[in-house]
Amino acid sequence: MLSIIQLIDSSFSGVLDVVRDDLATVKTGRAKPDLVANLQIPVKSYGSTLKLLELANISAPDSQTLLISPWDKNVLEDISRGISKSDLNLNPVVDGQTIRISIPALTQERRIELAKMVDKKVEGGKVLLREERQKIKKEIDAEKGKAGVSEDDIFKSIEELDKKTKEWEVKIDDLGSAKKAELMAV
Repeated sequence: MLSIIQLIDSSFSGVLDVVRDDLATVKTGRAKPDLVANLQIPVKSYGSTLKLLELANISAPDSQTLLISPWDKNVLEDISRGISKSDLNLNPVVDGQTIRISIPALTQERRIELAKMVDKKVEGGKVLLREERQKIKKEIDAEKGKAGVSEDDIFKSIEELDKKTKEWEVKIDDLGSAKKAELMAV
């Protein structure tokens, strides 16, 4: 019974982390390193794809600018090209040994579009949560008929699973609400 609760918490916290990372990619009109940190950048000289945070230092000197300083200056163009090709609609400018990205202020129309995107990402997170719930429920159901496991134990485990699912759905909703509030703040 205790291992099931631990399994629920670890699985659901993984889903929450995925949703949090997904929501971090939504532009809010403010420069935040999280916006580009997890972008996958194909690096020709390394022959692989790496996250931007593995290739460079990312900072926000002001609320409208991101500054990217690669540790290896040979990957400057690869980083610039990777950011340009991403679906973030950002225009990197190579400035000597660094890359500058200006984050334009959001229009009200764009804020509404992004709020809808946040809703979709939150709903996607809830779907992931329900999939995890189904996996755990199957594990609980597999315990039926085993020695030392009563029907009451199974019922209590499923009840606990449902309770935890609702708690974690609220946490996902809270993340979405906080992101939407951040988007709508002018």
